[in-house]
Amino acid sequence: MTFLSVEQSEGRVSSTPGIVVDFVRDWRRAASRLNAGHRTAFQHGYWLGAWYEAFHERAPLIAVISDAATGKDIALVPMMSHIRRGIRIVEFADLGVSDNNAPILSLDAAVDAAAMCAIGTALVGALRALPDGFDLLRLKKMPAQIGGKPNPLVSLGRIGSSSLNGNLVLLGDDYGAYQASIKRMQMPRCWRVFSRHAGARFEIVTDVARAHELLDVMDVQQQARMRKLGSPFVLNDETHARFYREVARQGIAEGYAVVSALVCDEGVIGTSLGVRHGATYYLLRISHAGDSWSSCSPGLLVTERTMSALHAEGVRRFDLSIGNQDYKRRFGAQPVPLTDVSVALSWRGAPYAWRDHAAQGLRRYPRLAAIATPALRKMR
Repeated sequence: MTFLSVEQSEGRVSSTPGIVVDFVRDWRRAASRLNAGHRTAFQHGYWLGAWYEAFHERAPLIAVISDAATGKDIALVPMMSHIRRGIRIVEFADLGVSDNNAPILSLDAAVDAAAMCAIGTALVGALRALPDGFDLLRLKKMPAQIGGKPNPLVSLGRIGSSSLNGNLVLLGDDYGAYQASIKRMQMPRCWRVFSRHAGARFEIVTDVARAHELLDVMDVQQQARMRKLGSPFVLNDETHARFYREVARQGIAEGYAVVSALVCDEGVIGTSLGVRHGATYYLLRISHAGDSWSSCSPGLLVTERTMSALHAEGVRRFDLSIGNQDYKRRFGAQPVPLTDVSVALSWRGAPYAWRDHAAQGLRRYPRLAAIATPALRKMR
């Protein structure tokens, strides 16, 4: 049965026994729901608030899933919709800036196998019942666990089907033991080399204005690096720049947003940006001042110094971001599988869902994937 409110901006759908799905088209109206729920750093209010504000050209679509009998919220799914090649697509609020995506779960949500299946089925059924005529649901980069609880939406796909993965370093209480385990990276030597420069220091920012200054430097340094590699760079365009600065503005004081730097009298030599949630830190961006500083490996050094400082504050889980650059293995990072899901919501979306499923399956067969991938990309 479908219930549509008088306002065209919202809808309520009840298509799965015991579960109701409400859709909210304004993040500010949804933000108060499940404030104490299980989430990763990328479902934090500071992150999502900044995202919906910066990427305002995408239409917000936040699903609130609740118990039909009690009215109690079970999960909140922060999504958006857009049109690509005439296909109406629903995705997480991401556009490539988040390392993972997931629903926010209530602290006491039941997430056994039956409940996981019911939540996923309810979301898909509710999207199909909306008058918007959505064609395709794509949920990318989902972790299997959210705050120690199973992610119910991975039941819609195959765990580990994403081409991307997290890179997690788990530390104990003895940071010295960890330093010894990565001694081949020669971080103490790099620090000594850097420290020979007048005014050399490492800093973690506590002031918003200083954070914005360092983000300005980061944009310039990263752009120069990408230009040298011949790669496109968009993180300093107006929208992305506004997004990252808003995350810093809201999150610096509480330690959610972490901006750090290597600085000396000659200038800012390396920077990093990450977000922290509880005992977990996600590294998002690093930059350095160029090859002339390679003797002290500033990109690696600012990362290690940040890890050391946060370890002293109780952080024990360090995710070095998606992507499998060699330096992450040298830091001792282990791959964390992520899951992609594609569900056709209409007959128009079916070929795109099939394309996504084929691409996911081909990842198990690298040689075949090399042949088929160019053709599959044309269907995206």
